[in-house]
Amino acid sequence: MNGFLDKAERKYGKYAINNLSLYIIVAYVIGYILSLTGTVDFLRLNPYEIVHGQVWRIITWIIVPPSSLGIFTIIMLFFYYSLGRSLEMTWGAFRYNVYIFSGMIFTFIGAMLLYVFFAYASNNNPEEVGFVISMYVTTYYVNMSIFLVFAALYPNMQVLLYFFIPIKIKWMAILYAVLLVVEVVQIRSLPIIIIRGVILLASLLNFLIFFLNSRNMKRFSYAERKRQADFRNSVNQAKSTGAKDSTTGKISKHKCAICGRTELDNPDLEFRFCSKCNGNYEYCNEHLFTHRHKE
Repeated sequence: MNGFLDKAERKYGKYAINNLSLYIIVAYVIGYILSLTGTVDFLRLNPYEIVHGQVWRIITWIIVPPSSLGIFTIIMLFFYYSLGRSLEMTWGAFRYNVYIFSGMIFTFIGAMLLYVFFAYASNNNPEEVGFVISMYVTTYYVNMSIFLVFAALYPNMQVLLYFFIPIKIKWMAILYAVLLVVEVVQIRSLPIIIIRGVILLASLLNFLIFFLNSRNMKRFSYAERKRQADFRNSVNQAKSTGAKDSTTGKISKHKCAICGRTELDNPDLEFRFCSKCNGNYEYCNEHLFTHRHKE
């Protein structure tokens, strides 16, 4: 999974949206304004309306505010914004984009599967089913996934709960999860429990995938990402300053750190930089996998 993301980032990283968290906050502001006009219901993820032509809902549900506007909501939005910016600085814009958009896509898929199950498999009124589902589908749990993944990366970071209670973020995440389970258990209606449960799991699927594929959290730390950025800069710098061949006068672009050969010595040689070596070291294909990593 991580190898796939590495390749995708090299190919499509330039299309990533920088400061995505800010755009999400702006989208919520637009959603709150529209809620005052009573038009926000035309933006919700209603599967019944989508399959009957209102395809804009596939996108517009994202700007539907996850909760009513108040002081606590404003505080939480700023809190999630700061967490999102920290994650983007840690992962890079591309991986953060993938994380957020995958959570939204999984949520959409979960909502459509619920609609198929309740409207057709259970012989309920499709229009009513679509309306009920739309009332529970927001980006609330996607925002929660930001909080959970931040707690997984920095479990011992201390934050101020309600601005004056110091608490480690891992305990805050556990408390958050317990309250969420209690909230779902207290629901009396089994269909609503199923809807809430499926939307919850679908929205947090991005976090589960991340957690299962990232047991070595070191590679996602800020220090590790900085080391990788420094390595890429050193690679680009090395490529711009090649070695000059004494016989032909040509300047080589590559040189093996073990045998000293360049592409001028043998055009069939392939050269790669080693990301595990501490420094700017390039190797030919004969020594890339056999050299001892430099500390």
